[in-house]
Amino acid sequence: MRAYIGPMDLEPAFSAAADVLRSIPRSELLIAAVAAMALGWIGAAIARKSALGGMLRLFSSAALGLILLTVVLQLSRFDPRFEVAVPQIGLPEQVVAGGETRIPLSPDGHYWVRAEVNGTPGNFMIDTGATLTAISAPLAQQAGLEPRRGGIPIMLGTANGTVQAHVATVENLTFGNVNASGTDAAISESFGDFNVIGMNVLARLGSWRVEEGTLILVPKTEDRIEE
Repeated sequence: MRAYIGPMDLEPAFSAAADVLRSIPRSELLIAAVAAMALGWIGAAIARKSALGGMLRLFSSAALGLILLTVVLQLSRFDPRFEVAVPQIGLPEQVVAGGETRIPLSPDGHYWVRAEVNGTPGNFMIDTGATLTAISAPLAQQAGLEPRRGGIPIMLGTANGTVQAHVATVENLTFGNVNASGTDAAISESFGDFNVIGMNVLARLGSWRVEEGTLILVPKTEDRIEE
């Protein structure tokens, strides 16, 4: 009897593998790429004399392909030009019930919300590893956000390296039943069309937790949008 494994059974494994690849430091990727190219050159040099040369070339090609895939996955986290970065066809439905906003895990392994910045809608990834909320330059312009006058640019670390950003104050950032008014946000052209809700917003909540793959946000009474 042949066992059958449905596509959905493999999704957690693929997501876990992608997360592992994203976490590999860039310095180690560079060393691995150089080593793979060196093996390829050695293989090409001895290919006519030994079958080992062909094996080395094959291994080199496979290693370089894996390294390229890893770089794409790492860039995709903060670059919306990659199709895997942002869900383009809808988002998992966020549900408001019992004073909570419940957000299912997206197929890409992240939590996404449809939020409004001063009434202007945009897709945001919730990132507990981000200290500051980040808003793309196009969305900031549509929402009428301006960097603080006389403010000194800040440097933010992203998957693409360190980028320069300016800080603005968002009068109203709303999503689900949460209204985070007067919050700080970083704005930079380097974000592309990518937006992040960071810990400076999550810390304002009464509580937040993850249960069975669902992110549950509970705002404080003063920041709650009544159902």
